[in-house]
Amino acid sequence: MSDAWQGPLEKVDDYRWRIPRSYKPGMRVPGLVFADEKLLKDIRSDKALEQVANVAFLPGIVEASMAMPDIHWGYGFSIGGVAATDTEAGGVISPAGVGYDINCGIRLIKTDLVFDDIKDRIKDLTHALFSGIPAGVGSEGDIRVNPREEKQLLVKGSRWAVEEGYGTEADLECTEESGCMDGADPDAVSDRAYERGRSQSGTLGSGNHFLEVQVIDQLYDRELCDEFGFDLGRITVMIHSGSRGFGYQVCDDYVRSMIRCLQKYRINVPDRQLACAPVDSPEGKAYLGAMRCAANYGWANRQCLMHLTRRVFEKFFASSWEKLGMRLIYDVAHNIAKIETHTVKGKKMKLCVHRKGATRAFGPGQQGVPDRYQKTGQPVIIPGDMGRNSYMLVGTKAAMDETFGSTCHGAGRLKSRSAALRSIDSNKLLKDLASKGITVLASGRGTIVEEAPEVYKDVNDVVNVVHNAGISKRVCRMRPLGVIKG
Repeated sequence: MSDAWQGPLEKVDDYRWRIPRSYKPGMRVPGLVFADEKLLKDIRSDKALEQVANVAFLPGIVEASMAMPDIHWGYGFSIGGVAATDTEAGGVISPAGVGYDINCGIRLIKTDLVFDDIKDRIKDLTHALFSGIPAGVGSEGDIRVNPREEKQLLVKGSRWAVEEGYGTEADLECTEESGCMDGADPDAVSDRAYERGRSQSGTLGSGNHFLEVQVIDQLYDRELCDEFGFDLGRITVMIHSGSRGFGYQVCDDYVRSMIRCLQKYRINVPDRQLACAPVDSPEGKAYLGAMRCAANYGWANRQCLMHLTRRVFEKFFASSWEKLGMRLIYDVAHNIAKIETHTVKGKKMKLCVHRKGATRAFGPGQQGVPDRYQKTGQPVIIPGDMGRNSYMLVGTKAAMDETFGSTCHGAGRLKSRSAALRSIDSNKLLKDLASKGITVLASGRGTIVEEAPEVYKDVNDVVNVVHNAGISKRVCRMRPLGVIKG
């Protein structure tokens, strides 16, 4: 196709490929792409690899501009991109390296239910969830906040939700950053963002966001499965959502304002969408403060969504969520930037790590991993599409050494939403899903078509790459039973 990438790509091994610094004058580091031969055919089909090369221009970038196997074209950064900049050597923060859906993330809940408990009731359960959880474009929920409460939510994140009765301390322990990033600055957020966020707590949203009831159908590591309490036939629930209109507005505000920083700080990048500012500059600090507010909003939102999910299960099964064993395994962010300490060439460095469409994958014994997961490493939750399956993995030491503790975040799109709408028949799609025993409900058929299985890479191929490359380790696989979407 005309947009196919024609640049150089050097094979490092079966799962790693390098874009050399010599490709474009001004690249400070090479590009590093995690993929196999099969996935590369799709990855080359758009200009996402050009974006990987462009990110290598960022001031202060260290090691490599990285791309995970679910890489596809995004705004400035490719989706599936990872980049770390040295905060003490003029390293920058770029809103494009986080994305518009700040702290879009995934939450996995284990239950004590097994397949036989729900196999004849999955349609009814899916309808109950669809009725009990607000979803769709502009959806508003029952969890409303006034301006004073909204600022508290932005500072406290998931803790605000727990204090309001929407969860427990154990939920916080099993959430990345305990559901709250320090340094959130409500004064760095625009009035428009506040307006958009005020009525969207506890709402699923639209696009690729979903809530899915699943069954574990494959175990890969018996010892790890025992640690997490997983076995075949166990029912799990996955929640995928983010900071909704609030996070979108924060990104939009700062993408626009940071363009001026390119000239002010004499930053040379080949794409204005990579607008950025030094991390320690006034503009960089303001964006980080606002982004952390949006990240905390995202964690609070998923905490509220889990509360609503537990409430639906309680009513449906006439039992408390505690008796149903609905325990949070983990909640992890996909679109975020963090100040972290990593070892680079034997030296500990304070880095600003951008993960856009990428998941943190900290290994065993790492600071920041909950005590209960110090032995196993951090849970890594990789959703697939609604017609295939999803995975839980764990982080590894190799990820710490090579990718700043990062891995993929999902399957990765193959087709745009508009292309899906042109080429996929919704009636046939729903029949195909029903034939696989999958019930799907959405606020509109367009959403279902836009998220059809053929729109995505095969998540099994993507997970095989990160597992075989050693940057995360497979634990178990889940297949969908009931799905609700916006």
